[in-house]
Amino acid sequence: MSTAQRDTIKFSASDAGLTPEMRAAFDRDGYLLIEDFVPATKCDQLVTRANELVADFDAGAHHTVFSAKSVAHAADRYFQESGDAIRFFLEEEAVDAEGNLTRPKELAVNKVGHAMHDLDPVFSAFSRQPRLAALAKGLFRDPLLLQSMYIFKQPGIGGEVSWHQDSTYLYTEPMSCIGFWFALEDADSSNGGMLAMPGAHRGPLRKRFRHVSDDRLVTETLDETPWPQGPVVNLDARKGSLVVLHGLLPHFSSANRSSRSRHAFTLHCIDGAAHYPSDNWLRRGADLPLRGF
Repeated sequence: MSTAQRDTIKFSASDAGLTPEMRAAFDRDGYLLIEDFVPATKCDQLVTRANELVADFDAGAHHTVFSAKSVAHAADRYFQESGDAIRFFLEEEAVDAEGNLTRPKELAVNKVGHAMHDLDPVFSAFSRQPRLAALAKGLFRDPLLLQSMYIFKQPGIGGEVSWHQDSTYLYTEPMSCIGFWFALEDADSSNGGMLAMPGAHRGPLRKRFRHVSDDRLVTETLDETPWPQGPVVNLDARKGSLVVLHGLLPHFSSANRSSRSRHAFTLHCIDGAAHYPSDNWLRRGADLPLRGF
């Protein structure tokens, strides 16, 4: 993989949905960076609500660590059964060997997931705002909101997320996963901003994370093709920006060693016209079916 940087193409927000220029760029590069998609006040509302949820979280009862460098969380039923719940996952460096927090709870959470968009009114309203609905309807035949994550990227300890493809975790036949990543605070290379490999979404799906039994998850290698050697783009995103990510696009975010947090909210959508296999890791009960906008 080359470390050469390519200029990031940016678009301005519009209520018109997916423009022909955006469609062409997404098909070519596998991502869109749309600035000022969400007003700062809406970003602040989501940050406030996330902090309220964390305040009510019992860190003594649940201390599942989420780390992209380890699969330990995959064996935890608290994680496995979070597809239709609101659950809290801790940063690896915020927990000692006995599982005790080493810092205040509000600075220890890695992320919250994975159904806030359906279970919390504030997150649901944000997730189903008309501007996003218009954009999604240009990308899908039948957009369904599958997963949501509030990511804190805590100052000093926010963990690295290694190169990956979202369709590894949210697989459909044919593949249809698209991620909508909202910068709720400024995100750049100094506080764990994202990198992506433009055009690499045209390559194969390398891995799949799935159930092999009701309580066992594995990461299966599908294709050993290495990541491309082409340039990468730095997806610096100002507060209020939206990054749209094709499910096959390799992307990465570095650890956050700065004194600044990097709060973000991510929605993953799939197409209702596609098949969602029952061995996908993320499952929902019959009482919470997938919904669109």
